[in-house]
Amino acid sequence: MRTRHIAQSPTANVALQTASKSDLVGKYNQIADSIKAINAGVTMQVSSSSAYSGVIKDYHQVNGFILAQKPAFVRVIGQLPVVGTNIFDMVSDGKTFSLSVPSKHQFLTGSAKLEKPSAKPVENLRPQHLMEAIFWQAIPDSEPVLLEETADNSGSYYVLTLVSRGSGAADWKIARKLWFERVNLTLGRLQTYDDDGQLESDIHYNGWSPFGAVQYPKQITLERPADGYTITITVTKLTANAPVEASRFVLAQPAGTQLVRVGEDSGGSAQ
Repeated sequence: MRTRHIAQSPTANVALQTASKSDLVGKYNQIADSIKAINAGVTMQVSSSSAYSGVIKDYHQVNGFILAQKPAFVRVIGQLPVVGTNIFDMVSDGKTFSLSVPSKHQFLTGSAKLEKPSAKPVENLRPQHLMEAIFWQAIPDSEPVLLEETADNSGSYYVLTLVSRGSGAADWKIARKLWFERVNLTLGRLQTYDDDGQLESDIHYNGWSPFGAVQYPKQITLERPADGYTITITVTKLTANAPVEASRFVLAQPAGTQLVRVGEDSGGSAQ
């Protein structure tokens, strides 16, 4: 006689909370509206296929800082462990971005939107991609929302699917999926989709903890399949909603570096 063992979800014997669609929308919007700016100390780890490996490929993990302010300002700095020397420094205002890579003596600039991935990994770096991971966009009252319950080997979830109208009157598309784990009703996952229904970002959140008056995850893993991004950010310290001077989001080209305009012919020098 054969005996078949069925793997149980980790939450199989744990009491699950219940919530309505309006409860979850309200909870998510409260999270989204509570964070306007962050100044965070972080560590960053990247996959071997990540565009970030183009600038930190020699280091398993780097320390750094993320400074961001809604609606679109962000600065990300990666530093060598112990000595604190900058490996890269990126800034974006939502329209354009700049990236300084001291080891390559290069200063890259271009559109904040990655129109077409480059064969040169460093040219695919965009600090703007982090904005949807570290901040959250509230759900408008007019946006249709669907609710479902689901479970897998990692746990049981409520999933809110946000849809928006496409070009035609009967044309609808998935915009976002928000996953709430049902033990504590915390946001565990956020997925975003492009206009063709392809997964654009898959973001996982773990370790929601108090930082002053706000709740924020201690670990954020961002994967962008089409762009070659997989980066795990661990928050070591965080100050939320403190005023940020505009000058903090200005990055000047260091003397003696080569200017590379991303999206134009860079002469094949960026790697």
